[in-house]
Amino acid sequence: MINNLLVNFAHEHKKVVPISLFVAVLCLCLVIGHLLEENRWVNESIVAILLGCIAGSILLLVTKGKSSHILTFDEELFFIYLLPPIIFNAGFQVKKKQFFHNFLTIMMFGVIGVFISTSIITGAIGTIFSSTDTVCTLQVLHQDETPLLYSLVFGEGVVNDATSVVLFNAVQKLDVSRLSGRAFRVLGDFLYLFSSSTALGVLTGLLTAYILKGLSFGRHSSVREISLMMLMAYLSYMLAELLELSGILTVFFCGILMSHYAWHNVTEISRITTRHVFATISFIAETFIFLYVGMDALDIEKWRMTKLSSGSLMGIYGCLILLILVGRAAFVFPLSAFANSMMSRRAGSGSSITFKHQIIIWWAGLMRGAVSIALAFKQFTFSGVTSDPVNATMITNTIIVVLFTTLVFGFLTKPLIRYMLPHNNGTRRNTNHEAGGTPGEDLNLPLLSFEESAATNISRAKESLSMFIGSPVYTIHHYWRKFDDAYMRPLFGGPHHNRSRC
Repeated sequence: MINNLLVNFAHEHKKVVPISLFVAVLCLCLVIGHLLEENRWVNESIVAILLGCIAGSILLLVTKGKSSHILTFDEELFFIYLLPPIIFNAGFQVKKKQFFHNFLTIMMFGVIGVFISTSIITGAIGTIFSSTDTVCTLQVLHQDETPLLYSLVFGEGVVNDATSVVLFNAVQKLDVSRLSGRAFRVLGDFLYLFSSSTALGVLTGLLTAYILKGLSFGRHSSVREISLMMLMAYLSYMLAELLELSGILTVFFCGILMSHYAWHNVTEISRITTRHVFATISFIAETFIFLYVGMDALDIEKWRMTKLSSGSLMGIYGCLILLILVGRAAFVFPLSAFANSMMSRRAGSGSSITFKHQIIIWWAGLMRGAVSIALAFKQFTFSGVTSDPVNATMITNTIIVVLFTTLVFGFLTKPLIRYMLPHNNGTRRNTNHEAGGTPGEDLNLPLLSFEESAATNISRAKESLSMFIGSPVYTIHHYWRKFDDAYMRPLFGGPHHNRSRC
């Protein structure tokens, strides 16, 4: 019996040591990220990857080349525990007014764009490398200065991840040996998964809001209402997975609905707490993933298993990155032109996605991140381990592409945006107008300015007044807001005409 206790203790001790080390490295990531925050050249993703590479190198030296990992990656760990808080927080924190104002454009980039990119890169590999990571770009963009651009980059990034996962699952279900006559099977599965997953997320969000409004948990304990929001969000994700739907899409729309309704039914303390708690959990999960990517880049066993020469590997990496560049450009510029034509017909104003903005949108989607890694491990490994040379090659390809795009493209993001969008006090107002801001945002500009001539002031006044008269008032958003105020908010919660939070 004593021997069994000693064996169990030793086994538990083996688990505690790597977890403790990994948590310590995570803390180091936070400290270094804070120290490098001021220069804005790098973000937490880059810091985590570099620190993971350093930690992996140290482990290789300590273990004499046997391992570069503190923990063994498990795709189930990612899809069940790490991914849900990342996507839910994205939906919970999204600026809904800008997101839904540009909803059609975002959906074109995030859905149609993934199909085009996947067809160029081809098949399941295409879905893996069509998932973007826009963190680097979003950290440099300023939402107040370029609201349209920020909304498009952020919205497309989230919808793109959801679409990539849904399409990946649809492709996996496709019988390759019986493709004849079933070319539209993928599209049908995708539409079913997309609509069903969205409906489940909306229903879960509305149910949570209704419960919080009817039972008033905050009268007795703010902890209960916060816990209910967290558990219901996680339940929506798990229900979607249980029903073989897309949990990532379900939890995203659940986050949007909770932010729009349920968030207004809790106490002020809970409102502040939920935003910080959800953002914190999401941040830790993202850092965890990129830290592991840095370590996995030094996995000697996978590199030995590929059985390819360095020249062949470099050729594969170059082709993949070239396909990513071409696949991204194949839909960004044509869809931007189509979106501009829709905006001009709908608004009757000069709001549009300028060519400089199109370049930034194209660049923002070149980085590959956590979802690409998770899909690759899900497709080509079992619990993070593989013995097939082809699968090992695909894993190393994915890791190198993620490393290269995150580090190289990420480092170049700030100088590119500074060159494309030079921000200073003298040009900020013009940048907002030319950047394609919404008519309502342009109307907020002052009609008169003592710093400019009388002719300029009169011209601006005429332009603003004509924009005010000519802008359509009864838009889809207007009708939805009337319906929302009349029926939805009284039932599920939220103030009337809450423009600051919409």
